[in-house]
Amino acid sequence: DEISSQELEEIRNWYNGYSWCGERVYNPFDILLYLQKREFRSYWFETGTPNFLIKLLLEKSFLIPRMERLEASERLIGSFDVDFIEPENLLFQTGYLTVREWMQEPEGMRYVLTFPNREVRISFSNYLLYFILRGKEEGLKERVKRALREERLDELKEAIISLFAGIPYEWYRKTSLSRYEGFYSSMLYAYFSAIGSEVRPEDMTLEGRIDLTVIYYGKVYIFEFKVVEGSRRSKVRRGALDQIRERRYWEKYTGFSDIYIVGIEFSKRKRKIVAFEWERIQK
Repeated sequence: DEISSQELEEIRNWYNGYSWCGERVYNPFDILLYLQKREFRSYWFETGTPNFLIKLLLEKSFLIPRMERLEASERLIGSFDVDFIEPENLLFQTGYLTVREWMQEPEGMRYVLTFPNREVRISFSNYLLYFILRGKEEGLKERVKRALREERLDELKEAIISLFAGIPYEWYRKTSLSRYEGFYSSMLYAYFSAIGSEVRPEDMTLEGRIDLTVIYYGKVYIFEFKVVEGSRRSKVRRGALDQIRERRYWEKYTGFSDIYIVGIEFSKRKRKIVAFEWERIQK
């Protein structure tokens, strides 16, 4: 059968993107299986699961959103010492990251790495959630998809509360990252990436940096996170939503008709959400 231009664009989004400082190439394994089955699936990812890689990332308290734009030196991605494996090196060597940009600097080459395509981004995020939640993530993903698509922010709140409630206590003990915003932003980054939404971590604006922007079915959700000591907000402390309001982060997305701003606060001690506030931006 002939491949339409729309189908070709989807094939490109799913399976193209690998680069080693040159022309971007497709994954031939994916292309062969896609042409046989005509289904967009994670064919390459299904050949093996990255248990060792996920364990290493968690042990090293690696921030998962960094994978969207990870800067690395020539030494970091070129060496492979099994006794001193760095996450950046392993992610590149195993094909989960590829070269997006490169530049010559006085001390040598410097690279910007990223996910090669949609297959790797979605599959990696799905497996990270599965590895931590052990099967509880499927129902949660359906809930969050419906909440985002239908603009049900109260349902989104309940789904996110359930996500963090489902994380076994042992995972909080294994990583010091749970005391910081990075742990919560990493989990939510994986959560939203796994459903195929466009996710922009550390999204730069003229007034500052948005923690996480999610675009799903043409709707924009702007998230700000804070980790607090207790469970009650002091009268003098700004909330997460206050920061979005003050810096007017949504102005970057005025071309979209549906924009929501969401502030989430997590308790460092209780390891749960203690505040979830949102509002729709009226134009």
